Amino acid sequence: MSFEIRKIATFRETTYIEGGKAGDKPVTMVGVAAVVTNPWSGRGFVEDLSPEIRSGCSELGELIVKHILDEIGSEQIEAYGKAAVVGAEGEIEHASAIIHTLRFGNHYREAVGAKSYLSFTNKRGAPGSSIQIPMMHKDDEGFRSHYITLEMRIEDAPRANEIVVALGASDGGRLHPRIGNRYQDLKELAEEAEQAGNQ
Repeated sequence: MSFEIRKIATFRETTYIEGGKAGDKPVTMVGVAAVVTNPWSGRGFVEDLSPEIRSGCSELGELIVKHILDEIGSEQIEAYGKAAVVGAEGEIEHASAIIHTLRFGNHYREAVGAKSYLSFTNKRGAPGSSIQIPMMHKDDEGFRSHYITLEMRIEDAPRANEIVVALGASDGGRLHPRIGNRYQDLKELAEEAEQAGNQ
């Protein structure tokens, strides 16, 4: 593997009450992050990132997926997402090069039988930076109930020459979702347009 792993961190939270009202069932979110040495750091501008992508992304993705499934079983996962935070010596492109590849993401999609794409963030940050993993329903990106964000941090990462690479999972959407979904909006807009045309 071309990515040297310094540590793996796990975050877990379970929410029982939102807005002063208990949910029908609690919602658990899990995040797993690998802190890796940035293989492009200290080399100046690297035009071709593909050798490291080809040699390391698949194994890294497979490893993080294994850890997240140990924390929350694939059959429980309803929403999922990914994130990367690059240290000060790196480029945003270095973070993107890891998580925006089929070699990395396909392990997660296949493990949970997902149909929708993995929502994401990628940014630069200092040690202790917020790692925000936006998630959506693994089968249908139109379900707004599952637009949910896991936030975690690792106090000593990323160092300047590191990248934090993370996956997130949730066994449900937000407690008490009340804004409908995209399909409902499309239907309402079509009805409004039809009514306006009939006037």
